[in-house]
Amino acid sequence: MKLLVTGGAGFIGSAVIRRAIGEHSMSVINVDCLTYAANLDNLKDVAGDPGYTFEQADIADEDAMRDVFAKHKPDAVMHLAAESHVDRSIDGPGDFIRTNINGTYVLLQAAREYLDTAPAEVAERFRFHHVSTDEVYGSLGDEGKFLETTPYSPRSPYSASKASSDMLVRAWGETFGLPIVITNCSNNYGPYQFPEKLIPVVILNALHGKTIPVYGDGKNVRDWLYVDDHAEALLTVLAKGRLGETYNIGGDNEMANIDLVREICAVMDRLKPDSAPHADLINFVTDRPGHDFRYAIDASKIKNELGWTPSIKGFDGLEMTIRWYLDNEWWWRAILERGHSTDRQGLEKQKA
Repeated sequence: MKLLVTGGAGFIGSAVIRRAIGEHSMSVINVDCLTYAANLDNLKDVAGDPGYTFEQADIADEDAMRDVFAKHKPDAVMHLAAESHVDRSIDGPGDFIRTNINGTYVLLQAAREYLDTAPAEVAERFRFHHVSTDEVYGSLGDEGKFLETTPYSPRSPYSASKASSDMLVRAWGETFGLPIVITNCSNNYGPYQFPEKLIPVVILNALHGKTIPVYGDGKNVRDWLYVDDHAEALLTVLAKGRLGETYNIGGDNEMANIDLVREICAVMDRLKPDSAPHADLINFVTDRPGHDFRYAIDASKIKNELGWTPSIKGFDGLEMTIRWYLDNEWWWRAILERGHSTDRQGLEKQKA
């Protein structure tokens, strides 16, 4: 299979590419415009592989997307390119509208045009796999889980933009017959995650003796999924998922934010005892505007239909992740030296 991956230099996209090439012997075209969170260092292990090709291009550029399809003639698309940080969407929602909504539209149109002239055997096997988030469903209370049939109720500019892109993909499937499949995942963690998300921020702040910010009372709950498990789930859906269907992907691994932060601090205490206790660095800060209380995924559909289950149980992957950040200073040091700060964003509402 020749797979076109958008956003392949990002956290999840690079995990998909490494696995697609290393475990599934696919040829991959990585289309990425290299925004701040993209990092070609994520792909150093496959950069020299004959099955890997990189195209620096913006998914919102119509001509560029037409050229990519015409040049590479992919068998499938896995669309991961997106602005994804909720705090950034509060401060600057325009980027999220442009990339997540307009970019998805441009990509859908390019795929349509490509299939109109593609050979029958290519058109028959082609599929457009749109990768989305559980945040489109809104916020849960103490009970229940998100199903594929849960009504959408996005509450941030980020989740609203992803909900919009999901709807566009469904419409292109229904109206134009584009062979589509959609997945909605829970929070990912693991190696190569850009240090603006919770787990790498806590690790790096603890490592450097900086304050660890916890929003509100820290009782907001997330369902955590190890990124390599997510990558395998995505490739499973790409290969076996029913066209027109949505599959929720979760780790069956709920934890309140404050409990997660304390667990990271406890692991850091063992690995870096000279600076323990790291939990003393925890600082409760003003909550995020519109902060969803709880996310939890019911992943029974993908398990029952396609046979996928997460291989990393509980938080077995947490220490693996922490050790990776400690052992790969070269990776995150380069990001910090480019000027990225782990300081908080998303306070636009409080400033107004």
